[in-house]
Amino acid sequence: MQSKYNGYSFPLRDTVTREKVHFHNCYGIELCGDLYLPAGASGPFAAVAVAGPFGAVKEQCAGLYAEELASRGFAALAFDPSFIGESGGAVRNVASPDINTEDFCAAVDFLATRDFVDPEKVGILGICGWGGMALNAAAMDTRIKATVTSTMYDMTRVNAKGYFDSADSADARYETKQALNAQRTADYQSGTCARAGGVVDPLPEDAPFFVKDYYDYYKTERGYTERSLNSNDGWNTTSSLSFLNMPILRYSNEIRSAVLMIHGEKAHSCYFSRDAYADMVKDSPWAGNKELVIIPGAVHTDLYDRKDIIPFDKIQQFFEANLK
Repeated sequence: MQSKYNGYSFPLRDTVTREKVHFHNCYGIELCGDLYLPAGASGPFAAVAVAGPFGAVKEQCAGLYAEELASRGFAALAFDPSFIGESGGAVRNVASPDINTEDFCAAVDFLATRDFVDPEKVGILGICGWGGMALNAAAMDTRIKATVTSTMYDMTRVNAKGYFDSADSADARYETKQALNAQRTADYQSGTCARAGGVVDPLPEDAPFFVKDYYDYYKTERGYTERSLNSNDGWNTTSSLSFLNMPILRYSNEIRSAVLMIHGEKAHSCYFSRDAYADMVKDSPWAGNKELVIIPGAVHTDLYDRKDIIPFDKIQQFFEANLK
């Protein structure tokens, strides 16, 4: 299978330009991104850094969101996080709650130092697993003036507790740790890292709906791209170890800047956003600029690429109001 648009899952309209850029994070890893700008405009622009979903690359959803934002007058940077896609990192196909949060801050470094960007007007947008990373970055980086999450996953919660917290026990976590650490030993002995596999293919007839939902995006012409982990061999099997005991949303209720969280009503993952929003505003003196929007009838991947469902008008209005 090949990606639909020469490496991308979406077309580039003629009112937007796309340029490959490189920047580094504080760990010295060189990151690669696509910078989208409104064609013919000179700025200074309000700017948004975009990443996600978890296991996707900039040629998929992040790029689609960034291209749309650029068509609406923003400078938008869709980037590959460390260790995947075209970004650096000697070990490949691993994720880190720390380093991947830093990747968002590094994207802010890059945008805030461009002469065509107003450094006081920088926001971020995280999709799926990078929605959680975006909230973590917003809790840490005071330069981030506005944050949008779309169809957000808290990857630390799902790894530590299972879906719907169904494996939330010390024994369940210990069993997981035993299996993953045994795999670490095997990987070291073999000199290679076993891959967990991307979205299951072929799709079993009895697969749950959310697996079918992922298959429909990552394993079909709709969303397939060559560098996507989810479309191909997936993460390293041991990549989830650090997520087991590093809750990334611990200080979300200390975020003072504006946050807009968007989720589909019918998404299996909707509870992540509902619960994260409730925790973010609970007893918070900064709850007034936080909003949760639930899209009626929408499933998880509808917010990946369904432009008739993604509330881009709402997202534009939010960023215009808070990057001013």
